[in-house]
Amino acid sequence: MVFPGRHPVGKWFTCTIFVILIMLPALSDAQNIKILILDGSYRDIPDLADMRRVGNISGRLLFKGVEYRGRIEVFRGERGLFVVNEQPLEEYVRGVVKVEVGEDWPIEALKAQAVAVRTYAVYNILRNKDGLFHVASSTLSQVYRGNQPDPDVEDAVNATRGEILTYDGKPINAMYHSTSGGITELPEEVFGRSYPYLRSVRTDCSTSPYYIWERRFSRNELEKAFGVDEILNIDVISLTRTGRASEVKIYGRRGSRVMKAQDIRKILGWKRLPSTWFTITVKDDLFIFRGRGYGHGVGMCQWSSMEMARKGMNYREILATFYPGTVIEIYEDR
Repeated sequence: MVFPGRHPVGKWFTCTIFVILIMLPALSDAQNIKILILDGSYRDIPDLADMRRVGNISGRLLFKGVEYRGRIEVFRGERGLFVVNEQPLEEYVRGVVKVEVGEDWPIEALKAQAVAVRTYAVYNILRNKDGLFHVASSTLSQVYRGNQPDPDVEDAVNATRGEILTYDGKPINAMYHSTSGGITELPEEVFGRSYPYLRSVRTDCSTSPYYIWERRFSRNELEKAFGVDEILNIDVISLTRTGRASEVKIYGRRGSRVMKAQDIRKILGWKRLPSTWFTITVKDDLFIFRGRGYGHGVGMCQWSSMEMARKGMNYREILATFYPGTVIEIYEDR
């Protein structure tokens, strides 16, 4: 059943906004999402193709100090045991929003985050509907640490209940990140693929603790991390269109090696090297990375969203900025 009045998220608004009520396959509170429980030690999502289910329960699981509720499935493979937590979609959205935003953020920023989280979840449910899981619980997908009650998050999720972003009638890949550093990145620079609704946008995220940062690494640490003996220097040799590092050249006494900046960040750790927007200087045996931003830089900048909400923008306007050309639609299960 469709109601008139598409809500174009790619424009500013001067009239009353309506949303479409549509029917997408099996997406409602009855729809569950399966979450592979991973910690930050995983740099990639493991291949579970060889896994076999060894047990399941409906109840509670305590994993590294975090309690997960719902259906718990345990799989065994060559790399050991893996746990998948199955949750109602809206419960999952509450859990993700709780850990993806800062304390005391404006309600409109929480609403924008809720729609982005729900959209990303729906996109991956449809994409991985025949898999053992849909998303991971770490930054490889969206951070999820169980269900933690929070009145503001509850209000934001309920106020946007069922709302997702679509483009050409399909849920979008609603990427987001912590801090852009002043301009968001193009998806093709990071993931090798462009999306019409993910463009580079100038933003204000200067209140983020990651707006400007500095990280120091010893020569010995980098030699071990990159497998290069006697590193003499490291240079950024190419940039993305937004000015971030694209390729880095590592000069060793016995040769040199060119690496993608994204791979360097992956090896050193996502938090240890917050983004690829950096320069490098050498001082004695220290390599000093000075940069800005946190995350891959694609899609919605969360700290910019917070600043936009503080300045009076509503969540629809925030989403319009970061996902131009998309439409907010409401799904229901038949």
